Amino acid sequence: MYTSFFQKPKPKISASRRLFLKTKLLKKAMAMLESETQARKDERVRTLAEKVPELQLSGLSVQDLQNLCKELHQKIDVVDEERYDIYAKVKINDVKIQDLSQKIFELKGKMKRPNLRRVRVSADAMLGALLGSKVKESVDFKANLKTVKKEEEKKEEVTDWRKNVDAMSGMEGRKKLFDAGQ
Repeated sequence: MYTSFFQKPKPKISASRRLFLKTKLLKKAMAMLESETQARKDERVRTLAEKVPELQLSGLSVQDLQNLCKELHQKIDVVDEERYDIYAKVKINDVKIQDLSQKIFELKGKMKRPNLRRVRVSADAMLGALLGSKVKESVDFKANLKTVKKEEEKKEEVTDWRKNVDAMSGMEGRKKLFDAGQ
């Protein structure tokens, strides 16, 4: 009863026939691959001959050679501009592809949380991140602090001591000091 369940079903074609078909398919695939590569080579040669004709430099004057060089430089500039434009488009498309694949992962729910690392952030940057674009100018915390005025010590006027010596000499000078002290 259980023996028929575990037995493999017999193939409909024989092993030799299967091998024969497999080798025929491989030969056909090889022939198609070779013809495809040859077609690519022919296409490349044709487009190069079309885009870049052979230069005829013999029998040209100096002025003609200079004009030819200028034309070639202009063509090089055009090709470089096109290459740069294509490179920029490819970069933009790569970024879009990464964003879309990131969104797909988020939608699937298989997002791996990256390891968080400590970042030092200034107060202005933190407020900008918290409040968004509401903060136009940087907040000056020192301006909001209370200012404490220190009492200035009374400084005695420093005068020329030579003038003071004559005025303070004798009993009159001592009397002036005594009166000033009271």
